[in-house]
Amino acid sequence: MNYYLDVETSGLDPQHDKIITIQYAPLERNTLKQAGPLVVLKEWDLGGEEELLQKFIQDTPIISSYVFDFIPVGYNLSFEHKFFNNKTRHYKLPEIDILSRPNIDLHPVGVLINNCEHKGSGLDKITNKERPGGMIPNWYANAQYDEIESYIKQEATAFVSFAEKLAVNLPLLRSKL
Repeated sequence: MNYYLDVETSGLDPQHDKIITIQYAPLERNTLKQAGPLVVLKEWDLGGEEELLQKFIQDTPIISSYVFDFIPVGYNLSFEHKFFNNKTRHYKLPEIDILSRPNIDLHPVGVLINNCEHKGSGLDKITNKERPGGMIPNWYANAQYDEIESYIKQEATAFVSFAEKLAVNLPLLRSKL
């Protein structure tokens, strides 16, 4: 099954910063429409980063031997991959390796939409996402958890809308190619 997947972190370095939220939602197979509620796991509610990762592993089929049980769909999944790999090794948890399984990363499509330029291809630049996530570390440091949760919900809505539009329109290109 396809799942929207994203994380928020306290910074950009998987060696020194931590995963503070993991959010996911089931998506329909061919349309990428959201097929269930957005789940937001929060480190501050679960007692820490290790507990956050344990809950994600426990509640989802992310480490299922059948790789099609959880197909990550996201934007720049290599970011999530680096954090998951680093953190599961650090805590000696089962490895979450999202890039060695089927996945759908829409960032390359964003680059193509942006005239093949990486600069300016962020989700906030090519969708109705209101802002980039640069304030997350500050909000986290100041315990402004409501701001983080609001941002996550808005970002998920923008991503899923973008994914749905791509699922409808990209197959139309097939006949032109």
